[in-house]
Amino acid sequence: MRITKRTNIAMRVLMFCGVNQDRLVTKTEIARRCNTSESHLAQVINQLAQLGYLDTQRGRNGGIRLGRDMSQIVIGDVFRALEADMPLAECFADVDNTCPLIDACRLRHAIADAAEAFYARLDRVSLDALICDNAPLAQLLVPEGCRHHR
Repeated sequence: MRITKRTNIAMRVLMFCGVNQDRLVTKTEIARRCNTSESHLAQVINQLAQLGYLDTQRGRNGGIRLGRDMSQIVIGDVFRALEADMPLAECFADVDNTCPLIDACRLRHAIADAAEAFYARLDRVSLDALICDNAPLAQLLVPEGCRHHR
């Protein structure tokens, strides 16, 4: 299974916001520390905000922060929400499915079972499990001048 760039960026955003939960963070900070473009970030941040994972504040003193407690952000839920529109294989697509084996293929069921096992494993991981007591992550994601955190 391959994780989309969108989900990869979303996890970086959530981890950045979690490590810096004592303050509002900016899209520019996240882009710099997480090695991604602000245009990609804008789309991901918007989607995460719509899903309730982030709170965004516009304006001069605006920024981004987690929309819920880190223990309430289940990684499996995040992955499902962001990967839902991406079929695992052609036979999972509602449109553009040209596979002639669809009615007899057992591989589709095996893939579906494997995907569910993947998500079930991620359901046991919350954002706080990724961040708490993870000094190396904090060192990478807390900007200079804010090192008093954790």
